[in-house]
Amino acid sequence: MNYLDWLVIAIYIVFLIALSIYLSRRQENIEDYYLGGRSIPWWAIGVSTMATQLGAISFISAPAFVALKPGGGLRWLGFEFAVPVAMVFIMIFLIPVIHRARVVSLYEYLEERFDASTRSIVSTIFQISRALATGVGIYAIGIVLAAILNVPLVPTILVIGFVTIIYDVLGGIKAVIYTDVIQMFILTLGILICGFTAYYLIGGWENLLTGYERERLQILNLDAHGFGDGENFSFWALVIGGFFLYVAYYGCDQSQIQREMSAKTLNEAKKSLMLNGIARFILVSAYLGMGLLIGAFAFQNQAFMDLIPKDKVDYMVPIFVLNYLPHGLIGFIIVALLAAFMSSLDSSINSLSAATMRDIYQRYIKPDGDDKHNFMMSKVLTVFWGVVCTGFAFVVGSISDTVIEAINKVGSLFYGPILAAFVLGILIKRTSATGVKLGVVSGIAVNFILWIGFPGVSWLWWNAAGSLSAILVGYLWSYFFPSEKTVPASLTYKAEADTNWKWRYIFMIVYFFLIIIMSYIVERIWLG
Repeated sequence: MNYLDWLVIAIYIVFLIALSIYLSRRQENIEDYYLGGRSIPWWAIGVSTMATQLGAISFISAPAFVALKPGGGLRWLGFEFAVPVAMVFIMIFLIPVIHRARVVSLYEYLEERFDASTRSIVSTIFQISRALATGVGIYAIGIVLAAILNVPLVPTILVIGFVTIIYDVLGGIKAVIYTDVIQMFILTLGILICGFTAYYLIGGWENLLTGYERERLQILNLDAHGFGDGENFSFWALVIGGFFLYVAYYGCDQSQIQREMSAKTLNEAKKSLMLNGIARFILVSAYLGMGLLIGAFAFQNQAFMDLIPKDKVDYMVPIFVLNYLPHGLIGFIIVALLAAFMSSLDSSINSLSAATMRDIYQRYIKPDGDDKHNFMMSKVLTVFWGVVCTGFAFVVGSISDTVIEAINKVGSLFYGPILAAFVLGILIKRTSATGVKLGVVSGIAVNFILWIGFPGVSWLWWNAAGSLSAILVGYLWSYFFPSEKTVPASLTYKAEADTNWKWRYIFMIVYFFLIIIMSYIVERIWLG
């Protein structure tokens, strides 16, 4: 890197902070700060959601997984199959109720529907697991950036964390969403630049599959099931387990659904989810294609392959950028990496702040604070969580890819049972507070048993097992010991009066089958 690359990075950072200052105008209360006054357009929300998912780990690790990682390959694409149907479920059953509730923290709904302890338990689970995963993510990208920039790890993490905290504190959710939109544009350009450069270097499509083993080109693993065969990424685990995972993540996780709650109307919130359900598969296909192209160049060019550490194949994309792109573009791609990193971190600390503010501070510590005080405390809590998540990155120290996978497993321990709490509350009117809490505990216990006692079961199945077992226990308890609480109709599901969305739901289901069929056809062509 030279002065031109560093100048590009500096301009980007200054621009982010300036934009956040601009967006901070007219913020007066926590609804402005956390939900943008519920006035953010659907397209910005949808793009922001995708930018968060295209984090630095995906931008770096997914291409390396496809091209070089042992046991890797195009199976990664299977993670996307369940997204469209998960979006349909959320649009029909979850988001209408949550949007009507007019809450700031998603978990406020659980108190209105059940009781305060249900809200506190689920919110606390979210805060702990999200902070843990965010800290690990900071460390993972920090070590890669420090290596490629040839700078120490500690200042790398501190600077990126500091910049993200600054623009998040200043601009709130508006800064998160609109900077994500810009970062998404930069990321997309970065993928295209790297992909076309590798395409040119390998000499065209006819050399794309050079050097790849047959197994690495397999997309649909239809022979395995993930129930004790040790195959984590079987087709059925990815589709069924992935469905429960994505419904829980997009529909019951504050870091994601906070964006949909900031939409002007329910219709706008649904549009943002539909955009994500359609475009995410295309985006992931693009960066996996980039991985195939760069990997093909590595197989053809031994000098490039020798630069990639055998035990750190995640360095493939950054090393390619540093050695085969001109100065200026190198700085731009580093900005793309920073964008991928920041788009994940900013939403995490903003959502953690919202949950702590609403579910703990305003609920138990100072419920009578005025708008000015609460607004100030929202910013303080954003700084707090930014410091905690950044600081945790130093605690994890020598965490490796296997531990990062373990963190994903920890998420799957809780996603299914948390989803069950909302499903029980929204779809089953007789569910009691005791029933839902017993269900959540039972679902977590089932997942712990699967993790410890049945290591051959794919962790993707935990999302389904934890959710279904929690729903069953919660339903049975509530059936024999029904709740005496009168539940307002607004807190439960009711069929939509607007039938215009019916055809959009059908389109999403058709799209789900279409991407699977297309993937199968591509696989057959490549495998002969």
